[in-house]
Amino acid sequence: MRETYHKQLENLHTELIRMGALCEDAIANAVKALVDGDNALREKVWDLEREIDIKEREIESFSLRLLLREQPVAGDLRQITAAQRMITDMERIGDQAADIAELSRFIENREIIGGIPISDMAKAAAKMLTGSVDAFVAADLEKARSVIAGDDVVDSYFTEIKNGLIALVSKNSGVGEDCIDLIMIAKYLERIGDHAQNIAEWVEFSITGKRR
Repeated sequence: MRETYHKQLENLHTELIRMGALCEDAIANAVKALVDGDNALREKVWDLEREIDIKEREIESFSLRLLLREQPVAGDLRQITAAQRMITDMERIGDQAADIAELSRFIENREIIGGIPISDMAKAAAKMLTGSVDAFVAADLEKARSVIAGDDVVDSYFTEIKNGLIALVSKNSGVGEDCIDLIMIAKYLERIGDHAQNIAEWVEFSITGKRR
């Protein structure tokens, strides 16, 4: 029975990895749609958002069955509880990727995008997400704490992008609407970083039993 239970925990890890991969794809495609003005990629992001929502419900149902059937001991209980919290943050990451894809439709002057590190910011946020899920699966406390520290990198990108776009508007008011939309997109990426940080904090809880 115990072997079957541990197999179920491994399945939970696998499903979390799959959900994390869907979120990473959504982030990457949303930013590429922004940079390239690609409508097909926008549609893909919205499809991915729906897949992420479905995966959240599947994992939630699976984890509840584990709690009810197995009555896990403290360490395993923390793992399952953390997983339930993590998928909420991942679902919100999917929502924010979809929001980026939606806003990207309205950018008219795409030359502005080349002057800001929006792609680098997206990669940094996606790296945090990957690291947090990896830390959970490996029960790696140091990796989780490294992800938490990495939020400063994403925040610094946001400040750089915001300040750069404000300076651009002060010189050329004609790009004001595009710059406002791009600041909003950067804000969504900052929130994705915040959600990845939350996930890493739940990983820390699953290992130590302490929540920040």
